[in-house]
Amino acid sequence: MTEHVAPVAVDAMGGDHAPGAIVQGAINAARQGLAVTLVGPEAVVRAELEKHRAARSLPISVHHASEVIDFHDHPGQAMRRKKDNSIRVCFDLVKAGAACGMVSAGNSGAVMAGAIFVLGRPAGVERPAIVSVIPGLKGQPLLLDMGANVDCKPVHLVQFALMGDVYARRVLGVRRPRVAILSNGEEESKGTDLTRAAAAALKRSRLDFAGYCEGRDLLTGEFDVIVTDGFTGNVALKTMEGTARVVGEHLKRAILSSTMSKLGGLLARKAFAEMKRRMDWREIGGAPLLGVDGVGFISHGRSDALAMENAIRRVRDAARSHFTDEIAAAVAPAEALLAP
Repeated sequence: MTEHVAPVAVDAMGGDHAPGAIVQGAINAARQGLAVTLVGPEAVVRAELEKHRAARSLPISVHHASEVIDFHDHPGQAMRRKKDNSIRVCFDLVKAGAACGMVSAGNSGAVMAGAIFVLGRPAGVERPAIVSVIPGLKGQPLLLDMGANVDCKPVHLVQFALMGDVYARRVLGVRRPRVAILSNGEEESKGTDLTRAAAAALKRSRLDFAGYCEGRDLLTGEFDVIVTDGFTGNVALKTMEGTARVVGEHLKRAILSSTMSKLGGLLARKAFAEMKRRMDWREIGGAPLLGVDGVGFISHGRSDALAMENAIRRVRDAARSHFTDEIAAAVAPAEALLAP
């Protein structure tokens, strides 16, 4: 018997292309049988839905939220001042069990603040982390933290590793994830006081801890969970995004440089299309928050319909895995691991 899953709450007003692209992504997801609740000013959201006749027969509902948090708003202050904002209402639906999870392409700081304010943290979790699935040569490597925690202590990296292991097993189906810490070399002497302390603790853990991961190995797929502080993680992610864009442009210029190159490009167009799809951040859709008591995803501010469709699917899959049930137990040993 198929497990019933509540709808995914979607912030219809979040992102550079809201509400149009967000609503279109929700419609695309609903066409595949995923139930969606669009959250935002009801008149605005329904007016957008009315542009799509097919939406009337799809599992899409609208939940009113009278306020919107903009990108220039201070996350914490806006969350307290605008109590009926679309991000917070999404989390309210998750908290009440009326949604299995939520996703927003809006102010990422506000999404993090809303998750903490409304859902809270499982017992023992010191700081939530943002996780990104990166396009590895094999598997689906996880990189965390992606920017929620710029300054970290060893206990935070240890907890990130423990939570990342849970997500890789429960959501991505990796039987025994290989865990590593991002560093500037493979040797134990490399890194910083932060990475060395965290590495020493993780060696004593039950995880399959593989030591340090250098930047060149981020995309190889040799590691399933790679942990770092939010500053480094965010720089690494943006560097990968920029590199993919530049490599794609160089390839395009090379193909157009001569008649023979154009012919070769035509013959290899399917391979190029597959490579582009593998490197496209929109295929990932969104980044989950680990360390909050519920399922919440942050999508890129530039998310289009494809990105939102994939994000909604990932929220549904994460909710079905019930990975949050294991988080509190997973982080419990962190302090003891650091004690020696």
